[in-house]
Amino acid sequence: MEYRKMGKTGLELSVLSYGSWVTFAKQIEDNSADRLMSIAYENGINFFDNAEVYALGESEKMMGRVLKSKSWERSSYVVSSKAFFGSRGKENRPNQTGLSRKHLVEACHEALVRMQVDYLDLYYCHRPDQSTPIEEVVWTMNQLIQQGKILYWGTSEWAAAEIVEAHMVAKDLRLIGPAMEQPQYNMLEREKMERDYLTVFKNIGMGTTIWSPLCSGLLTGKYNDGVPEGSRLGLEGYEWLKDRTLADSRIAQVRQLCHIADELGTSMATLAIAWCIHNPNVTTAILGATKEAQLLENLKALDVLPLLTTEVIEKIEMVLANKPVLAL
Repeated sequence: MEYRKMGKTGLELSVLSYGSWVTFAKQIEDNSADRLMSIAYENGINFFDNAEVYALGESEKMMGRVLKSKSWERSSYVVSSKAFFGSRGKENRPNQTGLSRKHLVEACHEALVRMQVDYLDLYYCHRPDQSTPIEEVVWTMNQLIQQGKILYWGTSEWAAAEIVEAHMVAKDLRLIGPAMEQPQYNMLEREKMERDYLTVFKNIGMGTTIWSPLCSGLLTGKYNDGVPEGSRLGLEGYEWLKDRTLADSRIAQVRQLCHIADELGTSMATLAIAWCIHNPNVTTAILGATKEAQLLENLKALDVLPLLTTEVIEKIEMVLANKPVLAL
């Protein structure tokens, strides 16, 4: 396993990590979660990602039960939670969502209980909140760090300007700013990582824990001939994800990319993951495998990474034709 510093912090994250979005308490039960997390840990993965909204808190409870049953030293792994959407779905009331001091503090406490840990290594503002002053957000996160309830705080799917503003406020108030951002990043979703955040990486040095390196499974090639039964894009309640992800033009691109994977002697999934971590601004790519064979295959991305020569990258770019144009 390769480990990378999370931005300008001293924290090291495995370049491949494991997350629970959609899978935990939706697609898999405790025994499968235990096995998958064990495989991940045994192969050097040290970061496990979660959020209050995943399965409305049940995902964190499931991960907590697995962690509680293990003899792993707490200092050997990193866990996260995120707050914004709340954990009660349609039952959310005022102050049970957003980034107010009240919700951030209470959501943190609830995550600690659900995951059965004394502190969260990483705690994210899951989306920006235009109705809460950024000063309130920064002060709250700084306070949670001082109290030892979280170690680092970050953002997820924030605009570059919003991240910069948070850092400016933190600097002015002599508080701790966000250390990491969690954006979607894959072969088909590139704008934020490869254009919008460049000034953030250069001037601030944020780490990134990117999600959906396989574009919800599209980049595995398994949707090339339809939606398989039991797959993520076939789940009830995730029609929005299916509509956002599947497109004939994208599937045509994936079919061409599969030929490049074949030439390299690897799977489409491992090629797609290796392509993500080929970007030096990616600290870690979060995997979301639901089966042992999938996770073991995804881990092979580390072997594919050295195969991504300039020539191979150029072949991929010819197929994708979506490289962000940088402003002069």
